[in-house]
Parts: sequence; structure tokens; C-alpha cells
Amino acid sequence: MKIFKNGLSTGLLLQFAIGPVFFFIANLTIQRTILDGLVAVLAVTIVDYIYITLAILGVGKLLENKKVKKAFGVISSIVLVIFGWIIIKGIIGGDIVTSVNATSSNLFTSFTSVFILTISSPLTIVFFTSLFATKAVELNYTKRDLLIFGLSTGSATFLFLGTSVFLFSIIGGVIPVMLIKLLNILVGLVLIGYGTIRLVTITKNTESHENKGG
Repeated sequence: MKIFKNGLSTGLLLQFAIGPVFFFIANLTIQRTILDGLVAVLAVTIVDYIYITLAILGVGKLLENKKVKKAFGVISSIVLVIFGWIIIKGIIGGDIVTSVNATSSNLFTSFTSVFILTISSPLTIVFFTSLFATKAVELNYTKRDLLIFGLSTGSATFLFLGTSVFLFSIIGGVIPVMLIKLLNILVGLVLIGYGTIRLVTITKNTESHENKGG
């Protein structure tokens, strides 16, 4: 029980590092329904558990390779930019039905869009690998202990985001249409900006390594 509580508290603490996926789900809940928000949370939770499992199995070591890490970094950044552009294009062109921002419920699209957005950042495995390695050394966790720790850490994702979805669904009904459109644009800009910054950072790091190598 102590290990589970430790994992849950660690996971909840990590959730406060709010990123693009959080804003994406908030926007999805306000634009569609609470069920769309919840299936989106389920998608994030599943991805987290996939990465946690891979981290425990030691697959995260693969991403310690600089070339593999760079490739995943570039791909995930491009995906973020594309999703951001889809959102903004949907608002500017008024084509909200074909974009990920629809006023009616579409559980499949809500799940798959968030699943793809979340899983496009496989470097999360590196983070979980480092976290579990630290806990294994610091608290002398066995593989069984790490499984319990990973299970509780992943559950924090569903608890935090699930609660957020309920809150957003409550305030969503009183938000003006114009404000919702501005929120869409903001989310799109956040995704594009975050993806662009990551691409620039990867490029600079690559150039820096090449210059040092030269």
C-alpha cells in the first residue's frame, strides 16, 4: 500500500506540469461532450501505461541512442505542429465538422486524435525509465515493486485529467461561442509553438554536436 501511495502522489505531482495534451482535452470537452473528454483521458492513460510498461521492461534504453532520440523528437514535434494547424484551419475556414473540433460527439475521433497526439512523444519512455531507475536505487524497489509503483503512477493521469474534464464540462455551457473559438486558436498556437520550439532545439543541438565533432 505504501508503494501504491508513493506512486500515486508522484503521478499527481507530475500532472501539474501541464502540457499541450491537457489544453487539447480541455478544448475537446468544451467543444463536444463530457464523454468525448473522458475517452480522450482514457487514451492518454492507455499511452502512459504502454510507456510505463516499456520503461519497466527496459525499452527506454533504446532511446538513449542519439540518432533514435533525434528521429523520435523530430517526428513528435511535426505531429504537434500538424495537429495545431488542423485546429486553427478548422476555425478560420469554418470547417469544424471535419476537424478535431466538432460541436457534436464523436467518441472514436476524440479517442484516436488524443491517442496519436500523446503517443507521438515516445521520449516519455526515457523519463519513466529514469524515474523508475531512481526509485529502484533510492527505495530498493524490486521489479514487482516497480509494477505496483507504475500502476499507481499511471492511475494519477486518469484521476487528474478525469476531474479536469468534469470541471470543464460544467463551465463549458456558459462560455460564449467567440471565447470557444479563441480557445481553439490558443490551443492550436500552443501545439504549433511547442512543436516548433522542440524542432529548433533539436536542430541547434544537432548543429552543436556536429561543430564539436568537427
